[in-house]
Amino acid sequence: MSSRRVSLGIPVPRRTDEAAGALPDTTDRPDTPALADRFGREATDLRLSLTDFCNLRCTYCMPESGMVFLKKDQLLSVEEIVRLVRIGVERLGIQQVRFTGGEPLTRPDLEEIISGVASLERRPDISLTTNAIGLDHRAERLREAGLDRINVSLDSVVSETFERLTRRPLLHRVLAGIDGARAAGLDPIKVNAVLMPGINDHELPDLLDWCLERDLQLRVIEQMPLDADHRWERSTMITAGDVHEMLAPRYALAPVAEPRDGAPAELYEVSDRATGLHRGRVGIIASVTRPFCADCRRTRLTAEGRVRTCLFSREETDLRTALRSGADDEAIADIWRAAQWGKKAGHGMDRADFVQPERPMSAIGG
Repeated sequence: MSSRRVSLGIPVPRRTDEAAGALPDTTDRPDTPALADRFGREATDLRLSLTDFCNLRCTYCMPESGMVFLKKDQLLSVEEIVRLVRIGVERLGIQQVRFTGGEPLTRPDLEEIISGVASLERRPDISLTTNAIGLDHRAERLREAGLDRINVSLDSVVSETFERLTRRPLLHRVLAGIDGARAAGLDPIKVNAVLMPGINDHELPDLLDWCLERDLQLRVIEQMPLDADHRWERSTMITAGDVHEMLAPRYALAPVAEPRDGAPAELYEVSDRATGLHRGRVGIIASVTRPFCADCRRTRLTAEGRVRTCLFSREETDLRTALRSGADDEAIADIWRAAQWGKKAGHGMDRADFVQPERPMSAIGG
């Protein structure tokens, strides 16, 4: 096991004091309270990371060992999280909040965070992306606190494959967490799976069948260049086209009738080829080969309170300094608006000069 220490790759942020880097020029920004950008998009979906720590070590996300994690005082507190969400909801038009990590269940105050957001006068939709380890013991309390739905990261239901991907023998705990979420009445439960060539890609039809039998909604996600080891290669990744080919012998997929409406996943109705029976739905998130940047409606906050306008941003804007220095709500909202105004047209993965962000996914928030 390697003992090297891995930097989080955190960029120097555009801070909120006079001596720091300047925010984007907003002189041509329209007079709107919304989180608008130069390309006519408005962010209504907030992805907020609660921690960079995770109790798994998925190969496409984190190194096997050596990660240096944020200290407690660097993380946003419960009060700071709820205040930022309130500002987003009341002043910026945020309608949905998804808590991510790292692994958000490693925060013992998660129920308090969700309760605080759920009690806002203009309550947003509240969801959670989790690996579900420990969820069986907390799902009922989280639902009572105000959690509406969850996405569970699960790339395989075969113990050996799961351990190879996550470097931890904990599949049984993830499955217990899913059962706990179902028993608590969280609905829908979506399953996020990343396919790695030669490791779990051959299991896809069986994984979809496993999800359909349990009324879980599978989302197959193209691997993105956000791994800590920087081993991602476009030439070897499993694409959306590959996913269709892998499922075709067993299942017929037909696009759903309703509009996508800014969602990351392309949704398909699933029917058995042999019987013709409708089984449910599957989603494919093709961020690399079928980018949906033109209709992106997301804004992101890292666990230490920095705005990232895109998963692949190489710039961040610090809100924590403003929070802790006594800035009022509108001043913080203005910083956030300025940051979002600087959002680029797309992630740029199709460009020859694309550079992978230094932060791995665990330090950004999914």
